[in-house]
Amino acid sequence: MKKLLLASAAAALTVGAAGAEDIKLGIILGYTGPIESLTPSMAAAAEAAIAEVNASGKLLDGATVTGIRADSTCVDAGVATAAAEKLVTGDQVNAIIGADCSGVTGAILQNVAIPNGVVMISPSATSPGLTTMESGGLFFRTSPSDAREGEIAAEIMKERGINSFALTYTNNDYGKGLADAIKTSAEAAGITVTIMAAHEDGKADYSAEVGALASAGGDILVVAGYLDQGGLGIIKAALDTGAFDTFELPGGMIGDSLPVAVGDALNGSFGQVPGTDAPGMGILSGMAGGAFDVNSPYTPESYDAAALIMLAMEAAKSSKSADFKDKVLDVANAPGEKIMPGELAKALDILKAGGDIDYVGATDVELVNGRESSGHYREIEVQDQKNVTVKFR
Repeated sequence: MKKLLLASAAAALTVGAAGAEDIKLGIILGYTGPIESLTPSMAAAAEAAIAEVNASGKLLDGATVTGIRADSTCVDAGVATAAAEKLVTGDQVNAIIGADCSGVTGAILQNVAIPNGVVMISPSATSPGLTTMESGGLFFRTSPSDAREGEIAAEIMKERGINSFALTYTNNDYGKGLADAIKTSAEAAGITVTIMAAHEDGKADYSAEVGALASAGGDILVVAGYLDQGGLGIIKAALDTGAFDTFELPGGMIGDSLPVAVGDALNGSFGQVPGTDAPGMGILSGMAGGAFDVNSPYTPESYDAAALIMLAMEAAKSSKSADFKDKVLDVANAPGEKIMPGELAKALDILKAGGDIDYVGATDVELVNGRESSGHYREIEVQDQKNVTVKFR
């Protein structure tokens, strides 16, 4: 039954009661750019939640929800802002799922979402700066802050006996914020950071950057970059020169494409990415039926982001961001009946009747600091050119 919901997604988008509202949700992710290998599963998961709600026919007395994709590029704030502006003023979306990378998310929030009063829920923008950015209650994220990832990275390195490391980061809001968080937590744990140096994406040659990192030394190299861009280039250059042979890989570096692109030399490297072994993950995996990879980074968070938007609309009895923005925390956190993936129809019934829900979803959702996930992580290790989950934290 659940797999049928996904198989009939296209048809479900056209279902709705006569005269019912047509709700539009923007899905703005980096379909091109340095994490483009991750976004197909992310978008498909968000669309699965939309299809599930449409199939129920229960949102706001039979409203139909349409997902509209737009490309953030992940790194070009101007392009991302223009794409979001088209979603809001042209397509007239009611809310936005996304963006993905932190820099473009902040740009869209400040230049489009806030001025137009549009709710955004990002599944993957993790910069600590977004925690304190004033949004008027319009911004949320189903991923945790990199401040938390810094703590997790330090724990993992300490347990693996790492005494020192060099650190390189992509030169943007995401990279700098994450690098600062990792450095702070590592030094608090007694680990020496020999150098912290930025790198630019899109270069053909990273030998100079790797030379500086190698001169500083360290047991390993931490690469806070993007798996389909500069981060990949740094790793290849480090391996080619023999500067480093083991790498710590934060969230932006986790994806199936990296071990394949690097080859066996990446085996033994390790890292962390938001993730959980909560029951909702297994449920969503069964629902996916091969339509998307639930274990791909930020994919379950994308389902949860879409679900939260639609449930908040029902709780407010309105699809207008100004009305439902204050209901996002209400549906995401206790008290209320716990709601798992595949139970969105049940949740809508409870809300319609005036009851309370506690949306657990795929990632064991609990929003803290008024806007973001409390933070669960998968520790991964590269084995036989695959990212293998070795522990949950």
